[in-house]
Amino acid sequence: MPQGKPSHVPADGLTTRQRRNRPLLVVHTGQMKGKSTAAFGLALRAWTAGLPIGVFQFVKSAKWRVGEENAFRALGEVHERTGQGAPVAWHKMGEGWSWIQRGGEADHAADALEGWRQIQRDLAAERYGLYVLDEFTYPMKWGWVDVDEVVDTLANRPGFQHVVITGRDADPRLVDAADLVAELTKVKHPMDAGQKGQKGIEW
Repeated sequence: MPQGKPSHVPADGLTTRQRRNRPLLVVHTGQMKGKSTAAFGLALRAWTAGLPIGVFQFVKSAKWRVGEENAFRALGEVHERTGQGAPVAWHKMGEGWSWIQRGGEADHAADALEGWRQIQRDLAAERYGLYVLDEFTYPMKWGWVDVDEVVDTLANRPGFQHVVITGRDADPRLVDAADLVAELTKVKHPMDAGQKGQKGIEW
């Protein structure tokens, strides 16, 4: 797509403006870091365009206060004070999991499913202009949330609502349904040289 020009224009009967302004389903997957970082970059652009932001984190612990959360909460406060940008809502699904396990897997599965149910309710209500479903590929991979239901819900979401899903091992059905899929592949990483994550880079 050199210079922002599509290489193919489908015969779908839509005008250029109609085709440009369709809401997108975006998937950031792959083994390398940066999937969530890219999603929050999109969210920053959406905020400046006045689209309400809804962030749903599915894996990171509820006790963590990551840099992006602090920044977007501050942007939400800016909007409340000045009207600039858009509202921001930040949701953590239960206590988080991944390598931090608390209370058994069944509780985490129930939390993940209820998080997805809330997203379904918000989509039906057209609550946000951009949804960031951070690390949402994992509940689907582990069978906690039904992939076919997710794909059907997102394919039939009403109104103008962008959705960005991050996480490794995105299901092929989700990839097929998405409008934009990016796979991050590792070339080099500081951990290869024994360096742990650091503030301002990893969180």
